[in-house]
Amino acid sequence: RDVVDAPTHRAIPTAPAVALRLPTDMDYMAFADASYQGAPVRVCRTGYTGERGYELLPTWDAAPGLWQALLDAAAPLGGLACGLGARDTLRTEAGLPLYGQDLSAEITPLQAGASFAVGWRKPAFWGREALLAEREQGPVRRMRGLRATGRGVPRPHMTVRGRDGAVLGETTSGTFSPTLRTGIALSLLDPVASPGDTVEIDVRGRGLPCEVVKPPFVESHVR
Repeated sequence: RDVVDAPTHRAIPTAPAVALRLPTDMDYMAFADASYQGAPVRVCRTGYTGERGYELLPTWDAAPGLWQALLDAAAPLGGLACGLGARDTLRTEAGLPLYGQDLSAEITPLQAGASFAVGWRKPAFWGREALLAEREQGPVRRMRGLRATGRGVPRPHMTVRGRDGAVLGETTSGTFSPTLRTGIALSLLDPVASPGDTVEIDVRGRGLPCEVVKPPFVESHVR
């Protein structure tokens, strides 16, 4: 309990962790227990940005000192602290769904493109029959990426229309991609919408032309 009771985890790149002599040579999704100035810290090769990095789980008392040490180690490399807004932009570029927006009790794993996370071979789990029926019939909507081809930034819960003006669905996440220099969005659309199609997002009454794409928008570097 003491190890994971810090105020929050911190996603960090490799160099500052090396400078603090924390273990970094591990596979993706692995972790190692270490110490910093005598206090235990768990180093995890995890994260939700699509980038190679680490999450640190220190004790509550040691967290402020470790955080400051990371900032000091990153400063000579031009590193700065960033918040959840930056994390949200990166995870959207990586096509990673956020619970409450792209995943929810109303958005099934099949609709969200996360069926790989379902234990289909398990004999019983909550919702198994409903998911099996949906898999057999096919989901009524699917998660698609939208890459803007015009000027504008999509946001969640904006209507998506086809060329004929018919409503295809709505965006679930949306932002400006600093990497691609254009607007991007995750969306739940009618299965008729396929990668390569042209659609429009209703951005406050103005149609924003977009191409339907298969996420991720930016290649993942987690490994």
